Amino acid sequence: MSVDAPRSPPTPPPPTPPPERHKLLQIIGPGLITGASDDDPSGIATYYQVGAQFGYGLAWTLLFSYPLMAAIQEISARIGRVTGYGIAGNLRRHYSGPLTSVIVGILLVANIVNLGADLGAMGAALKLLIGGPALLYVCLFAAISATLEIFTRYGRYISILKWLCLSLGSYIICAFVIDVPWREVGRALIWPPFSPKPDYVMAVVAVLGTTISPYLFFWQAGQEVEDDKERPGSRPLIRAPEQARAAFVRIRIDTYLGMALSNIVALFIVITTAATLHAHGVTDIDTSAQAAEALRAVAGPFTFAVFAAGIIGTGMLTLPVLAGSAAYAVGELFSWHVGLARRPSRAKIFYGLIAAATAIGAGLNFTAIDPVKALYWSAVLNGVAAVPIMTAMMHMAARPSIMAAYTLPPALRIVGWAATIIMAATAVAMIVTWLK
Repeated sequence: MSVDAPRSPPTPPPPTPPPERHKLLQIIGPGLITGASDDDPSGIATYYQVGAQFGYGLAWTLLFSYPLMAAIQEISARIGRVTGYGIAGNLRRHYSGPLTSVIVGILLVANIVNLGADLGAMGAALKLLIGGPALLYVCLFAAISATLEIFTRYGRYISILKWLCLSLGSYIICAFVIDVPWREVGRALIWPPFSPKPDYVMAVVAVLGTTISPYLFFWQAGQEVEDDKERPGSRPLIRAPEQARAAFVRIRIDTYLGMALSNIVALFIVITTAATLHAHGVTDIDTSAQAAEALRAVAGPFTFAVFAAGIIGTGMLTLPVLAGSAAYAVGELFSWHVGLARRPSRAKIFYGLIAAATAIGAGLNFTAIDPVKALYWSAVLNGVAAVPIMTAMMHMAARPSIMAAYTLPPALRIVGWAATIIMAATAVAMIVTWLK
């Protein structure tokens, strides 16, 4: 009688790595693009104005705002990753319809005005570089941006946006080809020259309003939802709790790197304009194109060319974020199919909204609307809209009925509410100044 040899236990299959564990270049994405898009031509104009008017006196605001903007962007990313819905989708599902409609309406108007201002700045910058009709360039940039966003495959399109982030390096380069008194810069950062004067206070308000903008919340949350659908095996965390730890680590790295890039670039813009324009008595700057032209006279043709080219590069990065965040918000409000990963035939209204917002923004440049005033009103609308949106986000992120076991940790909750309170004070200051 033969005895069978004992069977060895079957070799278990190798464990499948969690879908969220990636190399650094794969980790960076929504947060990096969101942070880079914050330095749009309109925002750059604000930093030009701050550097030209106050020198290094307001450089500290970019260090102060960093933890606030990083925290609120991490919260928006968490909401999207945990729930599988964007900001507008969660507002629609858990809050009153009229409140959501008003918030989305304000966001839509502010984004379109911002689109118009950015397109105008890009057209003016290209005209400075090569001559020709600025309005033709406005239409060209609008057409290129909308076409790429609508018809380029999602993965390739996100790669394009990541590469466009390199355009921000032009502003860092400029600070090292001019004469900058770095000791003075360091002293202003460590011991800021605070002032109670109204123009100083409003400049602080302008910087905060520029760095913390509602369209960034909607975009990053929407991109977390998109990336979740694109990653094999990835699901919203309320249905896949085993992915939570790796997901939150990725979000934090991506977001804090992206916001650091945004504020570092903004800081170098302030330093460059302070060391050139302010040092030469040029303090009255309204637009980014005006600043680039002024740099030609005081800092040379290289600095001028790099700054002007940077306006175009950052604009091409920001246009799709502005148009896309508006489309996400409106689409989620009405429960339409949304997402850049969808084919145009599967999300016709979503892509139509992108095209319409971009076209209307371009059309504003053909009207009698003053771009500087339009930019001011855009900042006011963004500042007003940010407060209820941030309040709703903080409320959502603290509700177990929405976030399950992934409500905000105490430290993030404290910084998030601090950012919300500061933005509320910013909005009040803007309104009081306007009424005066």
